[in-house]
Amino acid sequence: MRIRQAGKVAEHLWYLGRKESGIYFLEGKNESVMINGGITFILPDVLRQMKEFGIDPGKIGKIIILHSHFDHVGVVPYFKRTWPHIEVCASRRSWEILNMPKAVETANAFSRLVAREMKAEEALGKYDLDWRDDISGTALAGGDRIELGNRSLTILDTPGHSSCSISAYEPGMKALFPSDAVGIPYDRTAFPSGNSDYTQYQKSLELLKPLPVSYLCADHYGFVTGEEAAGFVDLTIEEARKMRSEMEAVYREKKDLDASARAMTALFYERSPDYFLSAEILEGVFKQMVKHIAKNL
Repeated sequence: MRIRQAGKVAEHLWYLGRKESGIYFLEGKNESVMINGGITFILPDVLRQMKEFGIDPGKIGKIIILHSHFDHVGVVPYFKRTWPHIEVCASRRSWEILNMPKAVETANAFSRLVAREMKAEEALGKYDLDWRDDISGTALAGGDRIELGNRSLTILDTPGHSSCSISAYEPGMKALFPSDAVGIPYDRTAFPSGNSDYTQYQKSLELLKPLPVSYLCADHYGFVTGEEAAGFVDLTIEEARKMRSEMEAVYREKKDLDASARAMTALFYERSPDYFLSAEILEGVFKQMVKHIAKNL
């Protein structure tokens, strides 16, 4: 089952935000964590939902960034500046990117672009959400464990969507937090967004495949439960295979990266007309993926 509304996922676990972008709050005996940083325009929703669900943001001990793209780090600056005790955790590669002035400038610009398209600029005006050089934290790597008392999170290296992607897994709940390392559960399918290295993305899916999953906690379009959650990585593996074949066919026909990216973007919007990313951003995503595919043909 796919659930896209904010609320309780399971005991001590909540989904907050909106269907286009969300974060997770996992409550432990000794410490609570926020998993994912979402996109900036969800912040008013997240703060309102925390009040409604009785969640005290002051009890957050850690924020775990699963990769550094703008739509997964958006609310982190607000929470870190408001509650300075929070430890921000991300992969070493994520910290490298989040310390690159050009990368940060791009992330802030894309956040403002999406906020404008979602008509959320006025609501965000009172919050300090830009990334600057005052946010730092701890580096995570595959095999690390975050102990919360009665719960723990195991970190897995899952690059491919980005060079900095990691996933988190809570074995007691069988809850997988893959960010975009698995398919985005848009509509009834799974969009395999292997942005930076499509081959590595497919290898990361194979790494995640053996995990028993009862809750697939995605960053976009909510979370998946039950039998559908258990089979979601397999679904993504199949969708990734089909999309790779489609991109190969388009590139063979167009023989040009830009033309291929435009064609894939148009095809995607035919199938998914209300997807949350703008055509400008999505075309850039497809250009990255087709570039990798073309290099490996």
